[in-house]
Amino acid sequence: MYRVWSFVTNYSLLLVLGAAIALVWANLDPGSYHAFVDYELAHDFPIGHAHHDASGAVAHRSLTLHYLVNDVAMAFFFAIAAKEVWEAVILRSGSLRGRKAATPLVATLGGMVGPVTVYLGLALVLGSDTFDAVARGWAIPTATDIAFSYLVGRMVFGAGHPAVRFLLLLAIADDAAGLVILAVFYPQGDLAPVWLLLSLGAAVAVWLLANWLPRRLDRHRELRPNSTFMRNRLSFWPYLLAGAASWYGFQQAGLHPALGLLPIVPTIPHADRAFGVFSDAERHLRDLLNHIEHLLKLPVEVILFFFGLANAGVEFTSIGSPTWLVLAGLLVGKPLGILGFGWIAAGPMGLGLPHGMRVVDLFVIGCVAAIGFTVSLFIASVAFPPDAMLGEIPVRDAAKMGALLSFGAAALSVAAGWATGVARQPG
Repeated sequence: MYRVWSFVTNYSLLLVLGAAIALVWANLDPGSYHAFVDYELAHDFPIGHAHHDASGAVAHRSLTLHYLVNDVAMAFFFAIAAKEVWEAVILRSGSLRGRKAATPLVATLGGMVGPVTVYLGLALVLGSDTFDAVARGWAIPTATDIAFSYLVGRMVFGAGHPAVRFLLLLAIADDAAGLVILAVFYPQGDLAPVWLLLSLGAAVAVWLLANWLPRRLDRHRELRPNSTFMRNRLSFWPYLLAGAASWYGFQQAGLHPALGLLPIVPTIPHADRAFGVFSDAERHLRDLLNHIEHLLKLPVEVILFFFGLANAGVEFTSIGSPTWLVLAGLLVGKPLGILGFGWIAAGPMGLGLPHGMRVVDLFVIGCVAAIGFTVSLFIASVAFPPDAMLGEIPVRDAAKMGALLSFGAAALSVAAGWATGVARQPG
């Protein structure tokens, strides 16, 4: 897999900058930081945080800056993640198809089972009070930050090492699993599944009218006038309108609306090939799906800056048991889970490893994949209510600190690579 270095570094550095500003701000003046993040943009609005009346019905919604970033803007980030997963699964050359993806997929399962086992197991050891307070955050240490992991993986293995491609396959599969976990296990209110018909209807309608019908009308017509009109004149607008309807359907259904664009991604015309998430060759693809991704590049970079700013403002006094549980799940559970399940897939299951990879490299990959950061931070923000406490410690903030400190996996990865004799292979 090739890469666009600026693509990765821009995504990473802007996110880090936002998180760093938030950390400093929250520890110097927490009052003004939280006033900024929770600033109410609109009191009674069709979208926003739901406020319930005595009967439990939604009385009104308030649109805050935090909601605008996490629930609205981050939908575009998850749409890009969904695009990569979709192409990896649906295309004949997709990276998650065929035997080449078998071992990474099994290792991905280990990279989820291991962290959950360590996180919940240690919580049980710490007592029922701790377990009850933190159990809902079991998914936080399952995440892998694809951009940061890719950067660290290149540092440890070198661009030409087969372990880097293995790591990317694992991270893409992890993203797919993370999207499912968010949708299924972290609803944002009382479920009203009937509203998902709006999302489904929007996806079907835009696929039929903007994708299938023009191609149908253009059969046996070399110049393809209808498809050309849709591509050049209407471009992404039908899909944006369908995405807005789908997003609203997710909000009303009680699912996290940041996932609201996912049903629309498969409806967009796509190329018959994919070169990989950080491939320089991707910029030469002219299909609408890749065109939309290119248009979203700069906006999503800015969105990730504000995501870091709106979510990483945690006071250091919040560090506690949830912090260490998240870190243990990531730094211990992930490497051991990926090593164990990867070995089972490569050995007893007979699926093998890519040429040039050793079994011990799976452990190093697990250390690299332990950088949870972005998605771990997102899950922590939705897993716990703001008022959840463990003694004097706010559980949400403590868990967020664990996600932030997972950057320590970078140093662990370098040490593991040195200790296991990884031979860097330049690409």
